[in-house]
Amino acid sequence: MTKHTIKRFLAVTAAALCLATANAVNPAQIRFHNERTDTTAITEMLKKVEAMHTETPRKAVTTFAEMLVGKPYKAGTLEGDPEMLTVNMDEFDCTTFMETVMALAMTVDQRRTSWQDFVYNLEQLRYRQGHAEGYSSRLHYISDWIMTNGHKGYVADVTERVGAPSYMVKTIDFMSRNAAKYPALADSANLAGVKSMEMGYRSHRFPYLKPGAIKNAKLSDGDMVALITNTKGLDATHVGFIKIVDGVPHLLHASSKAGKVIIDPLPLADYLRRNHTCAGIRVIQLD
Repeated sequence: MTKHTIKRFLAVTAAALCLATANAVNPAQIRFHNERTDTTAITEMLKKVEAMHTETPRKAVTTFAEMLVGKPYKAGTLEGDPEMLTVNMDEFDCTTFMETVMALAMTVDQRRTSWQDFVYNLEQLRYRQGHAEGYSSRLHYISDWIMTNGHKGYVADVTERVGAPSYMVKTIDFMSRNAAKYPALADSANLAGVKSMEMGYRSHRFPYLKPGAIKNAKLSDGDMVALITNTKGLDATHVGFIKIVDGVPHLLHASSKAGKVIIDPLPLADYLRRNHTCAGIRVIQLD
């Protein structure tokens, strides 16, 4: 058995143990954009990719991401009171695009093709304990997202393996220091929850690849990338996936500038150089 085969077996076993919970998902606990079209789209996408017998999760990531190219960009779709698992297959920002694709790839890697299994995986990725339990339970910072989902065994930060890394040390507290930018933080309980989470990311050290290191990095289709920022208190401002075009890595992402999901025409290294607040990238893979 290969390492991936073993991990897939364990994932499928775990999914089977959770099947009753996943299939018992109450649609009333989910904020759909359109329940009928969302659930139909999810099931059809899963069945289509399952029929391809994709060999690795990263191949599935690339396939699902390309299936969403052209979908409109829309920010703020996760915001609402109360905090609920939100599913929207019609519109994406960079984070919802990334999480949707990753959850789809996880689900098909478990050899499952129902929308219930997808929403189970999506909630696992999006929330600290795998459940929406208030605003601060959501993984707002990419460092928190990577760390938490790494501990769960879903993803791995491979930045140090694919290139020549540099290291950054930051205290991540942008949200609490800029609470006025986040309407939900007007609630004192939400603000206290975010501050408590941020305490774990004081002087947080993480690897990243500078733009000049991209050329020699071993980037592949389906790698998830987080664009690291120089902004004080913030770790990343954008996420997407690698798409190799004519041997050169490009960013497959939900672009606010283009207003839709695109394979960016600029090579990734050039895209990073034009973004003056961007220090480089972190590279993450489904584990």
